[in-house]
Amino acid sequence: MKRTVEICCGSYEDAVAAVSGGAKRIELNSALFMGGLTPSLGTLRLVKQTLNCEVIAMVRPRGAGFCYNAVDFQVMMEDAKLLLENGADGIAFGFLTKNRDINIDKTKEMLTLIHSFHKQAVFHRAFDCCNDSYQAIEQLITLGIDRILTSGAQATAIQGSELIKKLQERYGKQIELLAGSGINAVNARELIEECGINQIHSSCKEWISDPTTKTDMVSYAYGTGAFSDCYDIVDAAKVKALIESIQ
Repeated sequence: MKRTVEICCGSYEDAVAAVSGGAKRIELNSALFMGGLTPSLGTLRLVKQTLNCEVIAMVRPRGAGFCYNAVDFQVMMEDAKLLLENGADGIAFGFLTKNRDINIDKTKEMLTLIHSFHKQAVFHRAFDCCNDSYQAIEQLITLGIDRILTSGAQATAIQGSELIKKLQERYGKQIELLAGSGINAVNARELIEECGINQIHSSCKEWISDPTTKTDMVSYAYGTGAFSDCYDIVDAAKVKALIESIQ
């Protein structure tokens, strides 16, 4: 079966690098240092107008968790509609209850919107915060979610490979599983072969210095240590190496 590499992008520049490296599908975000938030329409439009790739747009209005109030939900539904109207090939999202279960009602409403555009509904790594991964995946299958992005409920997909393998064996014919977090050209092939999956998600990150990031008294840094004056980008060479590593 054909193997797919999805690159996590935080900007138009990232998308250009991802496609230059050979990626055919990207997840488009903003603010990757917060785990990825909803991208701007300007970014999406530029990607769709100038690049030949499938775009899964993130819909996430804030950082932290995935238990959203009515105002958050209203914004998310409006953002999703606008992204779909402007060419997004799918939407990545996740709704949980305060008890860390799938929020069935909110998920169903978002799913209905996405499928009304005949686009892909992707439940992101909110899945990895669920109490019961098996109950959660069965609920998402019943609802009709197309794909789940998961690290196997661990910090990285390598650490969560045992669960990813079990989910793939039990549910892989009913829903697509996209493994993500900590995947690179060194470990991708082994993970794919061990888990029996055919899709992986990676940021292929590199750091670029911006000397205006901080002064002695003011700081806009989010990187740490040697990267404290840097921002992260997608590295086209790392994308190319990752794709080649699994062929």
